[in-house]
Amino acid sequence: MTLALAGLISFSALANDNDADLMELSSVKARYKTVNVLLKEGVGEAKIAIMDESGKKLHQRKVKQKGNDVVIPYNLEDMPCGEYQVEITTDDERVLYTVNTFNKTIPAEQLPLMAYGKKIDDNAVNLAVIGLTEPGVDVKIRYKNNDRVLHSETIDTPEGFKKDFYFEGFDADDVYFELKDALGRTKVILM
Repeated sequence: MTLALAGLISFSALANDNDADLMELSSVKARYKTVNVLLKEGVGEAKIAIMDESGKKLHQRKVKQKGNDVVIPYNLEDMPCGEYQVEITTDDERVLYTVNTFNKTIPAEQLPLMAYGKKIDDNAVNLAVIGLTEPGVDVKIRYKNNDRVLHSETIDTPEGFKKDFYFEGFDADDVYFELKDALGRTKVILM
């Protein structure tokens, strides 16, 4: 009985060492919506499964690691951001990693200037600018035929604005708007 108990304790310690070995020979990291699974030299043949947070398998594949470290990327662009589980299984071991995917944030200066012009009637245009992070939009109204500046002003409202522009002596279809915000983003609005 003592010999059986000692053997069981020894086997249990060996199983825990194997789990630690696979944990040491692998890693999983998320970079935005890409999950990278690293299998280091010595893993051999393994199954990799990607699961959602409820444990439902989304993808599974076998990988045979031969000699060198290998990185297996999983593109989750079509999946919602959130928590995913990555299960790595060999004949003797199993480890489970949890990762969170997230969207890459785009700096405001790389986003387009969001501005819209709507003709109210033959002599009036409504201009709307939204999503500003810094106040200050230079507005130039130019004549289409010769690009001459008919009107110029800077509007310093935070976040955005809406303003009606009225014209005398020419039609709203004869002009276009040239905008530049404080971040240097530009937009041309044709009527």
